[in-house]
Amino acid sequence: MNLKEHIKTLLIEKPLKLDCGQTINNFPLAYETYGELNKSKDNAVLVFHALTGDQFVTGKNPITKKDGWWTYAVGPNKSIDTNKYFVICANVIGGCMGSFGPSHKNPKTNKTYGTDFPVITINDMVNAQINLLDHFGIKKLFSVIGGSMGGMQVLQFVSNFPDKVKTVIPIACTSSHSAQNIAFNELGRQAITADHNWSKGEYSSKDTVPDKGLAVARMAAHITYLSKKGLQEKFGRKLQERDDLKFGFDADFQIESYLRYQGSVFVDRFDANSYLYITRAMDYFDLAKQFKGNLSNAFIKTSAKFFVISFTSDWLYPTQENKDIVIALNAIGANVGFVEIESDKGHDSFLLDVPDFLNALKNFLDQSYKE
Repeated sequence: MNLKEHIKTLLIEKPLKLDCGQTINNFPLAYETYGELNKSKDNAVLVFHALTGDQFVTGKNPITKKDGWWTYAVGPNKSIDTNKYFVICANVIGGCMGSFGPSHKNPKTNKTYGTDFPVITINDMVNAQINLLDHFGIKKLFSVIGGSMGGMQVLQFVSNFPDKVKTVIPIACTSSHSAQNIAFNELGRQAITADHNWSKGEYSSKDTVPDKGLAVARMAAHITYLSKKGLQEKFGRKLQERDDLKFGFDADFQIESYLRYQGSVFVDRFDANSYLYITRAMDYFDLAKQFKGNLSNAFIKTSAKFFVISFTSDWLYPTQENKDIVIALNAIGANVGFVEIESDKGHDSFLLDVPDFLNALKNFLDQSYKE
């Protein structure tokens, strides 16, 4: 598969100093756009993807041939209406869908970077993506929107560039990763590095993939995206195409089969080293720490209008962590709205067909666009 045929990239020539101390330049940022930029260039929406997402937000992903990850929310007449808005989404640096990441060649060694790639942060991701505004000649975005890790990028963006956006929509996210979230990410990283094919990150030179470790990492993470109630209703203790227990270690239960499937298909589309780097960036994220422990100060310079959205059954980024963002905004008198959406679909609710969520998102954007 030739990625280059399907991927738009912007070569970022100017140096970007990373939080780890290294500087990168002349690096690719892969992106996709939907809808049209109007003459006044004030209808642009920058969407940030979550951990395993990419720039292909809606329609058919030309690489995987599956629907884009936010097809429910983005498109003509949908919540983020591409008849009205110009939607931009970039693959984060550290990713594996065309942007500069560990699967790129290191010009100094002529080998794949692997774990020689510099450790990146959410701040680095956002500072790379600001170049898209210059590329399109956009002075100010109408909105920045994202869920989960995308929401972290939303918060970092408005903190870094307070005058560059009119509306801000962080969804199902947090201003810093909890110990529980770091623990789950570490479980995934250990699964990958324990796979004998990982070869200290140099697996591409050996023409192998740490597929078993990456699949286990995906399975563990996937459980956190769902809810206990949702899992019980969908799977319960139902057996997988059998009448009785087999007294072995094949997938007796439907939930086992489902998780194994999720793990196996993930391996086909995601790079193991990218998984290490992006989960690390999420764990390092702590916006309050950047402002000496005061989260309010992250937003003090912006006059943007905020809309924070959480879900009742999300235990990965629970409502309280979203409310903490609202409290920090209220403390400085920011213009902020908040809604907790009733859903039993867990953290993944923001990616799924949850009408109350999609309507709330659409109503906020359309109302703000008129103002």
